[in-house]
Amino acid sequence: MKEFAFIHEHGQVPDSLRSVPFLGSFSEEQLDDVLNSSSYIQCEVGDAIIQEGAVDSRIYILLSGAMEVRKDGKSLVTITRPGEIFGELALVNEDTRSATVVAAKPSVCLAVDQKFLQDIKPREEYPAFYAALFEFIARITASRLQNTSRRLSELELEVKLLRGQLEEQAGKAEGNHVAAPKATRTKAAPTRRPVSAKRKPLAKTKPAARGKTRR
Repeated sequence: MKEFAFIHEHGQVPDSLRSVPFLGSFSEEQLDDVLNSSSYIQCEVGDAIIQEGAVDSRIYILLSGAMEVRKDGKSLVTITRPGEIFGELALVNEDTRSATVVAAKPSVCLAVDQKFLQDIKPREEYPAFYAALFEFIARITASRLQNTSRRLSELELEVKLLRGQLEEQAGKAEGNHVAAPKATRTKAAPTRRPVSAKRKPLAKTKPAARGKTRR
């Protein structure tokens, strides 16, 4: 990652920067002050321009390329639109960075050091300047909240549709189970005992004649 101080002649703002919405919210004089507190940052793939947990007072504007926002190592969103800003919450609080921003492809960003900006233009002396700055940040924040709410609604609808499909499939499976014919059990024919051969009745023997006794 390479960083260069932004150097320009007073009143000579490049056309590529004039089209950036963030910079377009300032007057010519205000814009010179913003650029005087800015730097160009060139990033290669994998360079972390913002590190989660670090303290950083700068606001970043993507000029070209793509930056990936990661939280706890997981990808959240990819910034690809030139002129889109990130790290803007450093303007309203001094908390540590809540996410890491890594270059997803070779990129160029403009970094505005808001602390240095406050040194050359104190808030108490230039209320109109900071009014314009905070108004723009408020619009950015509102837009992101709206996009987040819309995405959450889409995800909720997707979950409902998926749940309905699962319930429908479960109902069909249960219906098929009920309609399935029960297996009939065939009774086995009773087994006959083999008929044993009838025995012939024994022949009756006549009792032997008794001899007559003499008297």
